Amino acid sequence: MQYRNLGNSGLKVSALGLGTNAFGKRADEAASQSVIHLALDRGINFIDTANIYAATESERIIGLALQGRRQEAVLATKAGLPCGPGIHDRGSSRHHLMRELESSLRRLRTDYVDLYQIHTFDPNTPLEETLRTLDDMVRSGKVRYIGASNYAAWELMKALGTSERLGLNRYVSTQTSYSLADRTPEAELVPMCLDQGVGIIPYFPLAGGILTGKYASPSASPSGSRADTDPGFTRFLTGDRITLGERVAALAEQAGCTPAVLSLSWLMQRPAVATVIVGATSAQQVEANLASAELQLSAEQIHELDALSDPQRYGEPFAVYRLT
Repeated sequence: MQYRNLGNSGLKVSALGLGTNAFGKRADEAASQSVIHLALDRGINFIDTANIYAATESERIIGLALQGRRQEAVLATKAGLPCGPGIHDRGSSRHHLMRELESSLRRLRTDYVDLYQIHTFDPNTPLEETLRTLDDMVRSGKVRYIGASNYAAWELMKALGTSERLGLNRYVSTQTSYSLADRTPEAELVPMCLDQGVGIIPYFPLAGGILTGKYASPSASPSGSRADTDPGFTRFLTGDRITLGERVAALAEQAGCTPAVLSLSWLMQRPAVATVIVGATSAQQVEANLASAELQLSAEQIHELDALSDPQRYGEPFAVYRLT
């Protein structure tokens, strides 16, 4: 397994990370724990979750699975997106963040998280309040590093400038939708992160399974796929994306690997990318994806993937989550 620094920090994270949105939802407790244990056994140390995943079940299951193995994991969670109907059940105010951190720590059965991330930019809370709260969390020892998620480049830059001006801990990472099917971060976010030493953590690295080549048409969803279990996902199944998935599959066949491994390896080799979080509902999926961390693409292969995904640098992001 390759390990990289998360941004300019000294924190080492595995090139392949584990996304846990499916735990407690599309993967039951037993399957989820087996995924975590295999990931740790194979050298994957970065485990990413959030307070809202599977209505808090993801954090609870991770907490159980990490008993006796907590030191092996770089554990990341998030807060900020709506977690209830109350007026303080969202955002990045001191009130919300401190409450949610304590709740996450209880569910995760730990006294600290390695990376605490703001799930999305909050236009209704002063950045100074959010950043001072995060700084207090780091000083308390309950949080080791802080990160952003779903921030526009200008929002992230403003946050970094505010932290420096006030002498506060700064974001070391940011999560964003990024894949062969969504190269929009390359316009502004990637250059900014390279300049400022912020590590990028892509989510939806396989575009929800589109880049595995499993979807033949917008109306044909394989049994057990994301589109099959979540009908709302079908809005992502556009003709150009399905065609992209088919072309990636053809290149993967030539390379002697799966489309998923090819897509993940390409993403791992992009500038500023620190770790790529990939969801899994079975240990077999983890095993299959591990090859991506060892595959070194040739300059010709990278050029081919760049060329066929070039249209994905323009237009709207594949996904972005914002407060409304």
